[in-house]
Amino acid sequence: MLRDLFFKLNKKVNDTKEEPGVFQNNESIITKCPNCKKILYSKELYKRLNVCSNCDHHLMISSTDRMEALLDEGSETRLFEGVTSVNPLDFPNYESKLESDKEKTGLNEAVIVSEGTLDGSPVVIAIMDARFRMGSMGSAVGEKLARAFNHATEKRLPVIVFTASGGARMQEGIISLMQMAKVSVAVERHSSAGLLYIAYMTNPTTGGVSASFASVGDINLAESGALIGFAGRRVIEETIKEKLPDDFQTAEFLLKHGQLDDVVDRRSMRDYLSRILSMHSEVK
Repeated sequence: MLRDLFFKLNKKVNDTKEEPGVFQNNESIITKCPNCKKILYSKELYKRLNVCSNCDHHLMISSTDRMEALLDEGSETRLFEGVTSVNPLDFPNYESKLESDKEKTGLNEAVIVSEGTLDGSPVVIAIMDARFRMGSMGSAVGEKLARAFNHATEKRLPVIVFTASGGARMQEGIISLMQMAKVSVAVERHSSAGLLYIAYMTNPTTGGVSASFASVGDINLAESGALIGFAGRRVIEETIKEKLPDDFQTAEFLLKHGQLDDVVDRRSMRDYLSRILSMHSEVK
């Protein structure tokens, strides 16, 4: 079938390390842009960080590919890989779903954390991945993020967090909601130490993640076209009994209304962040 040629982001990850910018053979040959429907060569799309060459639509990108695009080659040290989810509420089939996501993505959880250098500037970067339980925040995600900020505070390093989440993880109940406060406290300690936190929201950033650490950066950025919000559009419209603007809860709408400092094209994210880190280093 023709659809089988289309690139699937939830493909099983190849165990071998790929060189930066090299097309991975286990990807499909072509990808259909979900926005403009143009057929794209996956090899070229990969080189453009999954940004459509026709309409600039930002397709999903894996956390590992984004991390590779950001950190200087050979500088990355992956942190807290041993932190994984358990099933505190004995939620039916939760363990099997976690194992399935681990197999499909090659990740242990919905966020990866690394220390390294970005264009020579030392930094701690955390990247959430919507392929794993829709980037939902459970106890392991909250623990990894809190540890990331604590680690950065101890080493006096700036933190960049790329958010992509459907919100709190329902299978862990109130434990998942507690992570909002837990991570926010770690952010406050980092801030009180006079250190920089850049919150970088990607598509989608919703629910408890958007309502906590995603919105309290010293600098709040978002990727072009990203969906950002707490409750869903339909719920809000039914509550306030009004029709919302077509661009409501988009990154561009939030920039216009003062919730963001800038909207950044993914292809420019490394240079953009490099300039911020460089200026911050000079100020210190």
